[in-house]
Amino acid sequence: MKLSLFGEQYTSGAGILSLMDDLGNALATGGDDMIMMGGGNPGHIPGFQDVMQKRLQALAADRGSFQKLIGVYDPPQGEKDFGEALAKLLHREYGWDLGPENICLTNGSQAGFFLLFNMFAGPYRDGGVKKIRLPLAPEYIGYADLGHGDDFFVSSRPRIELLAERFFKYHVDFANLEIGDETGAICVSRPTNPTGNVMSDEEIAALDVLARKHDVPLILDNAYGVPFPGIIYSEAKPVWNENIVVCLSLSKLGLPATRTGIIVARKEIIKAVSGMNAIMNLATGSFGAMLAQEMVETGEVLKLSREVIRPFYQNKMEKAVSLFQKELAGTPYRIHKPEGAMFLWLWFEDLPISSHNLYQRLKARNVLVVSGHFFFPGLKQGWKHRDECIRVTYSQDEEQVAKGIKIIAEEVKKAYS
Repeated sequence: MKLSLFGEQYTSGAGILSLMDDLGNALATGGDDMIMMGGGNPGHIPGFQDVMQKRLQALAADRGSFQKLIGVYDPPQGEKDFGEALAKLLHREYGWDLGPENICLTNGSQAGFFLLFNMFAGPYRDGGVKKIRLPLAPEYIGYADLGHGDDFFVSSRPRIELLAERFFKYHVDFANLEIGDETGAICVSRPTNPTGNVMSDEEIAALDVLARKHDVPLILDNAYGVPFPGIIYSEAKPVWNENIVVCLSLSKLGLPATRTGIIVARKEIIKAVSGMNAIMNLATGSFGAMLAQEMVETGEVLKLSREVIRPFYQNKMEKAVSLFQKELAGTPYRIHKPEGAMFLWLWFEDLPISSHNLYQRLKARNVLVVSGHFFFPGLKQGWKHRDECIRVTYSQDEEQVAKGIKIIAEEVKKAYS
């Protein structure tokens, strides 16, 4: 089969494809034996699912709502009532000066980032070529292959702070961060997938200043962050202005199957994304927006995030960290300070094998993790650190996670010995 360059790019060995293929095949063929510590699928949280089940029953019981749910195209900007409810919530709670015209829905965050990245990076009519600047790598595995073309990202090594109890933390290295003319937009995830790092309010403010200075947007990926689902164990202030694009999601609230991404931006960006939505999708799906609308209207989404979702993951994180510290004792391991999301980022300094090789050994023992080398898009210079790290998910069944941690520790000790 002959493929275009586009076809070749989007069918060949992407990190996110490898990850999702592993997860899907594991579940389809003997998934009961596979310990799923690789993906970002949220846990099943009874307190949240009970609310959603009642909401779905109410929608199904009301004839008008049911017809709208399954039988009506939304406009390209997304479900209007949800957009209005969210705009009111953000204005009421955080004072953001916006309205529904500043909000657009996409069929999942991944689709939203595909649109945003290719809006601001790639070839321009004047002959120039722009890139997406990632000021701190490692970054989200799903970004790496979203750009239509090669050499789409440029990223920077972090400054590493070593902490007590075998922890460490990445910081933006502003002293060596150069935002050149090739930058079309700056993007960061907060908290960061894969590391659980939460950039401070001061770091975000400094990036905003740099973005304005160079007349490019700052894209904040808050899929795990504030204002919802709020899976952050440190302090982080929700922030938005006319030069910031805030990306939210219903997935990590506990609705991954609804594929509902949310973009909050100035009107001209929303208009452009809506146009691309119309071309690519005709319309976005209504299901997630209609399920979530009531809790957004009332503000319950913030209470659930604060009182149900964050404690659920924080409890799992603390247990996983404690187990890793016990099982990896005697090895030169470090854990990135877990400040949010649902991952632990493990660094095995001077690991005698590559992180990809460790991933393969673990997969052979029915433990799925993700090799760290996938999380450094746009980092040109060689850096041994990228092959010494793995991402581990702690969101699933605690007994399985504990079993997986023991096997990870066994394979790491074998590698060092």
